[in-house]
Amino acid sequence: MFLALRDLSFARGRFALMGLVVTLIAFLTVLLSGLSVGLVNDGVSGLQRMPVTAFAFQADVAKDSAFSRSAVDLDRVGVWARRPGVTAAAPFGNTLVNARSNKGVEIDLALFGVQTGSFLDPDVGRGSRLAGDREVVISRTAAEQGVEIGDTLTLEPAGTALNVVGVLADQHTFGHVDVAYLPLSSWQEIAGGVRPGDEVPEHVYSQATAVAIRGDTDLAAGDRVAGTSAMTLKDAFGASPGYTAETSTLLLIQVFLYAISALVVGAFFTVLTIQRKHELAVIRALGASTGYLLRDSILQSLVLLVVSAGAGLGLGVLAGAALSSTPMPFALEAGPIAAATALLLALGLAGAAVAVVRVARVDPLIALGANR
Repeated sequence: MFLALRDLSFARGRFALMGLVVTLIAFLTVLLSGLSVGLVNDGVSGLQRMPVTAFAFQADVAKDSAFSRSAVDLDRVGVWARRPGVTAAAPFGNTLVNARSNKGVEIDLALFGVQTGSFLDPDVGRGSRLAGDREVVISRTAAEQGVEIGDTLTLEPAGTALNVVGVLADQHTFGHVDVAYLPLSSWQEIAGGVRPGDEVPEHVYSQATAVAIRGDTDLAAGDRVAGTSAMTLKDAFGASPGYTAETSTLLLIQVFLYAISALVVGAFFTVLTIQRKHELAVIRALGASTGYLLRDSILQSLVLLVVSAGAGLGLGVLAGAALSSTPMPFALEAGPIAAATALLLALGLAGAAVAVVRVARVDPLIALGANR
């Protein structure tokens, strides 16, 4: 460790340059992690916060667009409710609409139609829960756009008016659109294209988007009986608009970033270790073991990586806090940031270890002779 610290102190400029690169990589890692979490929250936080185990969609519906294409008869709800292990089942409706408040605020909404009093009926942070037709409870993020309790939202172009009676405590979004809960019958009329004053056909009240299921049950067996296509809640995230494409793209970027990080850090330590080749050969000639050289270089790398990654982490958190206050979908969570930082340290140490092992295996006499 003495040699490692001595070398760090002696070659400050060289290590500062390496540390700057690691700091920038750690900074980028934090920002990418925050963007990934933010996009996921903006895409499916409305689903994540539902007390649901699975959704049963229309049979053979396209899985990547099930929420927008599925239509199931309400009698499927009873079939699922009687399945072994199911503790509750309720119809669920989903439609994306454009609306304008009586104060002139234009807003896109994902309407979640639920039966009032069912396990899908949400608790509110402010105001009151759903109690009658044409009432809506909106996401906190919708309220931040200027829609408040007591406002009237008019859907375009149908002209259906909805009264805002409550605001949810947290962010509830679906496909980057704010969620608004409303009674199932109101949702069915809107999804059926019924305009104010129109006579409502009876079949409008017979369907929903999916059956929401709570409990531990055999979904495949349930599908055979109910004639549906069920997905777990996590699998159903992929049925929300753009979710799979966004998460796949970000995952690919993260994989490339980690691979590039390992290559860059490993290359830095390889060059550094090769520059110390003759110094290490002298130490080997004096009787130092390969294990001693490995520990010395790994500790040196660890000090550099921890200090540099810590600086990048701090800068990333500060930048992330600033970005979180903007409309950009960005969210800092300790778990993903800690995992990304730990992975960066592990890849950096692995690259350093490979470089040291390569040099430490050289015969000291040959290494010393090469200097002549």
